[in-house]
Amino acid sequence: MKKVLISYFVIFLLCFQTINAQQLQKPNSVEIYNQIQKLNFLGSVLYVAAHPDDENTRLISYFSNEIKARTAYLSLTRGDGGQNLIGPELRELLGVIRTQELIEARKIDGGEQLFSRANDFGYSKNPNETLEIWDKEKVLADIIFAIRKFQPDVIINRFDHRTSGNTHGHHTASALLSVESFNKANDPNIFPEQLNLVQPWQTKRQFFNPSVWFYGSQEKFNTADKSNFIYLQTGVYYAAIGKSNQEIAALSRSRHQSQGFGSTGVRGEETEYLEQINGDILKDKKSVFEGIDTSWNRVKGGKSIGELLTKISSEFNFSNPSASIPNLVKVYSMIQSLEENHWKTIKSEEIKKTIAACAGLYLEAVSQNPEAVPASILKLKIEAINRSAVAMNLVNLTILPESKSIPQHLDLKNNLLQNINLDIELPTTLDYSQPYWLKEKGTDGMYSVSDQKNIGIPDIIREVKVVFTILINGVEIPFERTVVYKYNDNVKGEMYNYLDIIPAATTSISDKVLLFTNTKKKRITVKIKAGKDAVKGELQLELPENWIVSPKSIPFSLDKKGHQKNVHFEVTPPDSEEEAIAKSVAIVDGKRYDQDQIIIDYDHISNQQVLKFSESKFIRLDLKTNNERIAYIMGAGDEVPNSLKQMGYKVTLLNPKEITPEKLLNFDVVMTGVRAYNTIKELANKQTILFDFVKSGKTMLVQYNTPKELITENIAPFPLKLSGDRVTEENAEVRFLAPDHRVLNSPNKITAKDFKGWKQEQGLYYPNDFDAAFVPILSSNDKGESPKNGALLLAPYGNGYYIYTGLSFFRELPEGVLGAYKLMANMISLKN
Repeated sequence: MKKVLISYFVIFLLCFQTINAQQLQKPNSVEIYNQIQKLNFLGSVLYVAAHPDDENTRLISYFSNEIKARTAYLSLTRGDGGQNLIGPELRELLGVIRTQELIEARKIDGGEQLFSRANDFGYSKNPNETLEIWDKEKVLADIIFAIRKFQPDVIINRFDHRTSGNTHGHHTASALLSVESFNKANDPNIFPEQLNLVQPWQTKRQFFNPSVWFYGSQEKFNTADKSNFIYLQTGVYYAAIGKSNQEIAALSRSRHQSQGFGSTGVRGEETEYLEQINGDILKDKKSVFEGIDTSWNRVKGGKSIGELLTKISSEFNFSNPSASIPNLVKVYSMIQSLEENHWKTIKSEEIKKTIAACAGLYLEAVSQNPEAVPASILKLKIEAINRSAVAMNLVNLTILPESKSIPQHLDLKNNLLQNINLDIELPTTLDYSQPYWLKEKGTDGMYSVSDQKNIGIPDIIREVKVVFTILINGVEIPFERTVVYKYNDNVKGEMYNYLDIIPAATTSISDKVLLFTNTKKKRITVKIKAGKDAVKGELQLELPENWIVSPKSIPFSLDKKGHQKNVHFEVTPPDSEEEAIAKSVAIVDGKRYDQDQIIIDYDHISNQQVLKFSESKFIRLDLKTNNERIAYIMGAGDEVPNSLKQMGYKVTLLNPKEITPEKLLNFDVVMTGVRAYNTIKELANKQTILFDFVKSGKTMLVQYNTPKELITENIAPFPLKLSGDRVTEENAEVRFLAPDHRVLNSPNKITAKDFKGWKQEQGLYYPNDFDAAFVPILSSNDKGESPKNGALLLAPYGNGYYIYTGLSFFRELPEGVLGAYKLMANMISLKN
């Protein structure tokens, strides 16, 4: 059971060069010295907020690197509801990206990362709405489980629990639940089912981390009552590495690339503020750990460990870190002799990393292939090298998850590489590599994780590992390594990925939404991919009986692992309008394989495999369109062009640099993607050309932008001011302000029914101040709010039409929302 309690600890490693996330770190002497100092500090801080990028990286870095405290960030969500500035991934796939960005950020600032099961369902205007969609009891249980597992001395909330309605509802909800958990975590009658894994825990103090942002201006902050504040001087300069605390924090925050949070580090004095809201009252207000024993004395029998670590630190030889190994091994043995407790588990993992670093001990298990299927033979290359004069012996290799022991008894002589080749049989019950929180069907507000011990773990749970048992100074020490795959890239050099466990076959329907605008049959392409050699079977496309599929099944045979082929079915839709879920299934040796393999590959995070059910939404819809030719200017990234093609339009992706009057002659409509006027600087110099295009009798359709960081204020030919207005209740009543306008009547009749079933939100960042030339078409609002009339604005300009819409088409079209297709077709056809 104690192994379950091991946190996913991230050692303080200031290794800022860009490397693969899976590559073994090779700390230098300064970094090793910091590890030793951290070994001698037994205090912890838990920072709590709602989303990736909410965390204050300056404080996390300060507590981890200056104070040497064990520091973690508990993000209640994985950021699934945000926008993506680097690609088309949204919802759960964006959550996977943002999860990895947080993990990479913590590697830089020295913290650890934790999560709850809460799903970021999008913007929420107040905590009451948030807690209606989240399962409050489950999120509270997750926070309490995190506290009981992490055992923080101090909790810091990013947001103020007293400001309901003044910020994102998720923000305030995170603070409210954190405050509620402060005492409940120590009550054994609260969520007692957790107590077979963790123990009740009483945190000593809880703080709110205010800043100028919360007060609205520097002037208001300067005049605010700060009598209950603690002042922390966080502008520390770390001379040994040549970086300030703020520079480290900026590097950490810049990992949030999907949100566009690249940050420039600053230098010099800086103050962070904490307001105490719970726990033992501070007297001198100089340290959050006042009155808390953060030495080894807090552990029974630990005093001598602290004394020896102090000696190791004072005698540390920066030219020869291995000189510390004999005493570090003594400390390891002393820790193992302690009674079972929280700090024994934590410090055992820390000191093993420190011993390996001092020895230059490089232990690695590399798969010959990047992927493998359960029950297959995995070829491993084991590398072990001791780069110190300390005598060591590789006693044993243990293969996980089956705990198969392979004796070795190899002397690891100084700088002499030992390579071992192993063939291991993977268990038939091995789980596929994928985000564990996506394996079970969740709700709009919660992910489902039925195994309590997994709740809060940040990353994919990888089972295939090798444990190296090394004998050092008569003490056997186990070092665990996750199996990786590495290769050489001609440009980037040595590259690492984790070994992924995959199905024997995966399938994918080419279009995730497929429109049938009449009863004609369509040719459907399904891709089948082999996860191992010699895969053969039958491929089926499953649909309701009133959808006719021909043929019923198609035989396939793939000789080599990784090979894939496309097969084709013909599907005839029913006569009436209907939605159906199509499923592609490969039958191999009597077993159904119904998953689609999605690989998320960005340079700043580790590659991620996501397995989703291979499904597509088929829609029989009497959608009327014309033959407009559309030039689409991509913004922050979306899948709208694919949806437009599904609707039957000819779509050309237009490079903003290539916008000329001559180029635009070939198009009837120019459409800008989401946040184009926030992200595409070239558009600022192309507005005259685009407006002349409209004046000549064409249509320009601009999708939502945020009011901040516009590349030009003149995004329309008439005055138009964006705001923070949004309608987050996706099924809020929509009222027609201009019911007779062509856009609501031709070529498709739009009714209130067309706004039912929208996903996540109706729209965002509506204009709230616009010229009289604009005709507002729609009005809607969330409960208790005033009408918002800026969702869809049309303005005749010359002989054409300029359209601005904050409606969330970028979410609705890829989700196959019928009304969104009809309204989009009407906007495109406005000039016909």
